[in-house]
Amino acid sequence: MRTVSIDPITRIEGHLRVEIQVEDGVIVGARCSGALYRGLEEILRGRHPLDAQRITTRICGVCPLAHSTAASLCLDDALGVEPPRNGQLLRNLIYGANFLHNHILHFYHLALPDYLPARALPGALSPGTDEDRRFSAAEAERLAGHYLAALDMRRKAQELVALFGGKMPHDMSIVPGGVTHRPAPGDVAAFRFRLKEIAGFIEGTYIPDLLLVAERYHDYFELGKVGKLLTFGCFPLDGDRLFPAGAVLDGGPEPLDPGEIREGFSRSWYAGEGPRPPWEEEAVPDPDKATAYSWIKAPRYRGEACEVGPAARATLALAHGPPQFREIAGELLGEAKATPEQLGSAMGRHLARGIEALFLARAMEGWLADLDPSAPVATSVTVPDEARGQGLTDAPRGALGHWVEIAGGVIARYQVIAPTTWNASPRDERDVPGPIERALEGTRVAGDGLLEAGRIVRSFDPCLACAIQ
Repeated sequence: MRTVSIDPITRIEGHLRVEIQVEDGVIVGARCSGALYRGLEEILRGRHPLDAQRITTRICGVCPLAHSTAASLCLDDALGVEPPRNGQLLRNLIYGANFLHNHILHFYHLALPDYLPARALPGALSPGTDEDRRFSAAEAERLAGHYLAALDMRRKAQELVALFGGKMPHDMSIVPGGVTHRPAPGDVAAFRFRLKEIAGFIEGTYIPDLLLVAERYHDYFELGKVGKLLTFGCFPLDGDRLFPAGAVLDGGPEPLDPGEIREGFSRSWYAGEGPRPPWEEEAVPDPDKATAYSWIKAPRYRGEACEVGPAARATLALAHGPPQFREIAGELLGEAKATPEQLGSAMGRHLARGIEALFLARAMEGWLADLDPSAPVATSVTVPDEARGQGLTDAPRGALGHWVEIAGGVIARYQVIAPTTWNASPRDERDVPGPIERALEGTRVAGDGLLEAGRIVRSFDPCLACAIQ
């Protein structure tokens, strides 16, 4: 048996080490290790509750809107307020722009280089190998050109965030109770113009490129499977969510029960009792813990290690989501010659992001049309001496939860469970592997397995800056 380490995994956010054991051409064991402790949950203790939204958005510069949104939902719950409809629309438009940016970023700049030949991209951008490259010279040249065009689309998506959110990264607009900015007609027109450009790129460039990759690497619909899925849903409006919450465990989709979330750390560098609900968790850093191999904790839902992210959202939306989503998903699944059950695979995750980006861009056009320039955008808030709340949403990478307990008018406890905390979690107290570890194990590989392992890991779009708090 041969042990191979990838340390760090490149083209992801943060520091992730993956170790695999390869025997007779099969990955028989895998370990994911988060290498950098953050301490954000400790920093928040004793702070004013309204500081949570401003501090937690600094968790990550790639998906700061996810934490801005989750923290605001968490404080909405704790303070007993609900944003007016205009505030909800503006939150969704700001957050939606960050989703579009993330999906374009992931496909073209983080994942695609794994599939392009070395000659297609400049040396600094190429993985530097021509192993298992299946594109013609013309196809590779086209995809490399779109790599550069996607940089411009990402910039335009960031401009969308800044138009309504004030700046990017770390918006200044999303707050408990709604948003701080009522856009002027010129802002709305500028947003609409850029959104139309991005939507055109998604439909005319991103989706065809994605389908080409899916055709050439169709066997990757059978690699990197996990099976158990979880989503908190996202983009709330009028008492519903554009993407519904739920889980897929041993049967079909089922409703979400947040009370079933537990987080343990038997293989993580923390001391304390676990697994426990976020409301009760007490974890103290213990870098000398002999049984540990990661700073990432091990969240579980009903005791199961669940994959979170686009595959989970797409699966639940196919069951309970809007008819427009089911129509787009059905069409693209058909073109890719894939089944809904294959969305939770190395190639299926890419396809799920593309489906979601196309659907979300169209939904955002509708939200923009629904804005009322004269209507309120926020509700006033009062911070009580004692309260607690939870904010559950989905980041582009998957289920994101914030939990706050207020005592004596300040934060007594704050917990964050981010998407990559779920996906890159280590083994738990029952020795059950985390989703990325499970996705790697059993994979048949050529040579040392680094190529296949890299493609599978990046299909989850890990963000270690978010995963370790």
